Amino acid sequence: MHVYLRKPNVNYMNRYYALLCITILLLAGCNLKKRDRKLVVVDTTINTTTSFNNFFFDSTTLVQFLASDSLNNDYAADYFDFYKQRNFQYAWFDCDGITSEAVSFIHALSNALDAEIDSTLIQPETLRLMAAVQRNDRLKNLTQREQLRNELLLTGQFFNYAKSIYKGADVDASELGWFIPRKKIALASILEQELDSTKNDYEPLNPQYKALRDYLMKLLAAQKQYDWDHQPIALSATSLRKGDSADAIKAIKERLYVYGDYAANDTTPYYDTAFEAAVKRFQKRYGLTPDGVIGKTMLSELNDSIGKRIKQIRINMERVRWMPKIEDSVYILVNIPEYRLHIFEHKKLVKDIRVIVGTTANSTVIFSGRLKYIVFSPYWNVPSSIVQKELLPAMQRDPNYLARNSMEVYGGTASLPMIRQKPGGSNSLGLVKFLFPNNYNIYLHDTPNRGLFNATNRSFSHGCIRVGEPAWLAQYLLRNNTAWDSTSIHNAMHQTQEKWVTLQATIPVFIGYFTAWVDQDGKLNFRKDIYGHDKKMEAKLFYR
Repeated sequence: MHVYLRKPNVNYMNRYYALLCITILLLAGCNLKKRDRKLVVVDTTINTTTSFNNFFFDSTTLVQFLASDSLNNDYAADYFDFYKQRNFQYAWFDCDGITSEAVSFIHALSNALDAEIDSTLIQPETLRLMAAVQRNDRLKNLTQREQLRNELLLTGQFFNYAKSIYKGADVDASELGWFIPRKKIALASILEQELDSTKNDYEPLNPQYKALRDYLMKLLAAQKQYDWDHQPIALSATSLRKGDSADAIKAIKERLYVYGDYAANDTTPYYDTAFEAAVKRFQKRYGLTPDGVIGKTMLSELNDSIGKRIKQIRINMERVRWMPKIEDSVYILVNIPEYRLHIFEHKKLVKDIRVIVGTTANSTVIFSGRLKYIVFSPYWNVPSSIVQKELLPAMQRDPNYLARNSMEVYGGTASLPMIRQKPGGSNSLGLVKFLFPNNYNIYLHDTPNRGLFNATNRSFSHGCIRVGEPAWLAQYLLRNNTAWDSTSIHNAMHQTQEKWVTLQATIPVFIGYFTAWVDQDGKLNFRKDIYGHDKKMEAKLFYR
């Protein structure tokens, strides 16, 4: 075996520092302009005495490798960041050959390949290394040159993997209606953390991504055995309920068994109590009314192919990749297709609340902000678009329209007046609103139309988000403010003048769009693509 034992010469490497900076600029090109870079200093405390192995290489060999490797030179800056901070010590090889960390990474690549996540994820030369590891070959008999090339290839492969898996596809998220700032990643830091077994709390991926990936693997396996693309289930009656018997029940039982809602692999045509429980589980996971009645709506969901559900999971895995790391202990997530607001505290769900979101024509924007104000007994300052399209025609038809609706003009011009609705029970914003300043004029608010929260599909608003339990939300947000309790909040919500309250600490709010996710009980959920964002994502991700 040829072993390259060379203690790094710090003075020697410092002479190359200026050359390396110029080289990085030439190799990385415009990539360096796209992100702020911090100067990474060579960690001279890592040497042949203190390191976990004696394998080091000269920085000039990295320059040569990147200059001759078109696949990896896009990661030139990341290569230098990573190896400089470890004084150009090997990461993937030691005296016993390829390391256990390298083997673990190659297994992760194999899993990604099995999941067919991205056809460009695996670089060609990596396939040979993967095959060697699968043969239990520790690659101990490589020449010095081969060993160094494999070391650098694996690092480049990790960067390619991390960019795709941790950051996501190279697409403009704003073109897909997504205005939450995408997660920023430092590839070299991720690799260093992955190799450091003492940093077990490091999570480059949201746990939601891993949960979705696990279900993706299950459905990929099921697709090989079951696929009902051309076998739609039809009902002879308008609906089925407990006590019925029908041939269609056999096929429905099979599909509920595949999806994990029905424990028994039962092919009888009888609708019994156990089957009713399975139907209700399925209905709940798909956002349907869990009444146990099998009708057209449920059947439509059942007739969708496994392949469609696999694609839906992948689309939402991509969205999860984009989510920034949330540092705050408390945050709010509104999931538009689910019609629910979730409050999380220390990564645990505190409560979820029904919401009403924008119609397809007035879709709620996907973005993030920080909740700063609660406004009790608010005025509703009617947007100019609504004034033009709705109020002015109504005022022409009925001169008393404003008075009858507790509205008043408070500025503007004769052709486009500024109109607001006075505080009170008939106010369109209800009795309280929650503001997180943004460019989209979207906020959370109460509503006098409480009955709409009982609807299954709740896209009725002009874009803002109506909250089903506004008093509870106000009390939660003010829970640490001794000046406010349930009585004072109730009184503030029933005044004739609005009252603004500034929160002691702002709270992040994410207005998201997830049509597939795994809930707190570990159950896979699906919802309708109410704004067509999945369709746009599908075109970007799968047909490029």
